[in-house]
Amino acid sequence: GSEKIIVAIDTHSSSQVSSTFEVLVSGGTKPTGIDAVEWAQRVEDLGAGAILPTSIDTDGTQAGYDIAMTRAIADAVNLPVIASGGAGTLEHLYQAITQGKADAVLVASIVHFGKYTIAQIKEYLAERGIPVRL
Repeated sequence: GSEKIIVAIDTHSSSQVSSTFEVLVSGGTKPTGIDAVEWAQRVEDLGAGAILPTSIDTDGTQAGYDIAMTRAIADAVNLPVIASGGAGTLEHLYQAITQGKADAVLVASIVHFGKYTIAQIKEYLAERGIPVRL
């Protein structure tokens, strides 16, 4: 079913589109002129089961997710949204869920380089009332 199809959307901040978040292609290097929020709505209409928007502006920085972009997409669709790009602290994960309205968070560097374990992440979120499988 559609729940098995997760559409990844690379984005960046841009004044060239109405929502200020533009879709990028070619590994996040080529602007398309396509509004990321409108594209998220389109892929929902096409049958996507979830959306994984990644801000190329914050990806790999460990400075936090692009909360505004995540929230704009989450507010525009009736699908699970997975925040991606920029996690550096446990608080960033919490903010993506509570402020960005993400249903889930993607983590990479903070786990790959041993900053946090998955158990620590789950415990932190659970302590703050975020439902996780422990």
